[in-house]
Amino acid sequence: MVERQTNKPSISVAWTGASGLVYGVRLVDVLLQSGRDVDLVVSSAVSQTAPVEMGHPLEGLIERLRTMGPGVLEVHGQKDFSSSMASGSAQAGPMVILPCSMGTVGRLVAGTSETLLLRAADVCLKERRQLIIVPRETPLATHHLEHLARLSSLGALIMPAAPGFYHRPTSPGDLVDFMVQRICDHLEVDVRLVPRWGSAPANNGESV
Repeated sequence: MVERQTNKPSISVAWTGASGLVYGVRLVDVLLQSGRDVDLVVSSAVSQTAPVEMGHPLEGLIERLRTMGPGVLEVHGQKDFSSSMASGSAQAGPMVILPCSMGTVGRLVAGTSETLLLRAADVCLKERRQLIIVPRETPLATHHLEHLARLSSLGALIMPAAPGFYHRPTSPGDLVDFMVQRICDHLEVDVRLVPRWGSAPANNGESV
């Protein structure tokens, strides 16, 4: 039985209005089930994307996640600057922005910090804490690429939502789990969602 890991810092997760909310919901689900506490902050646009992409209102998704434990989910408002996420002196853990819109990327580069989401990410950059940015956008304009490169140079890990196929996915959920597995690897959260390279069935040299 998995127990809550109170000896480890909570993991901050941010959802923005980019398409791909299913990745962010699944990540929070997996982290909570693995016993990690999660601090969640959500941009205003997600209230529009949630019903379209997930078939449920944002509030319903969050309430379901609250039952996934043993990890504890705490949801923060965008103006909740009293949150530990907003302070460099707090003993905060890593942060994942998933999905991350290009608008969010641009604001992170500018360091505007006008919301808790942006401030928390800025704290990660200035304190040299782990910040994982997962954009899901295509195609990318030149300024998008430049902004992502800038964030990479500042210490963020850029991990586009680009799942592999060597595990032979048979459902959209398998593709989502591929990305969540890779993110958890970098967070050092031990989960086994998909077969790793070398353990998937061989193709036996057949062409496709």
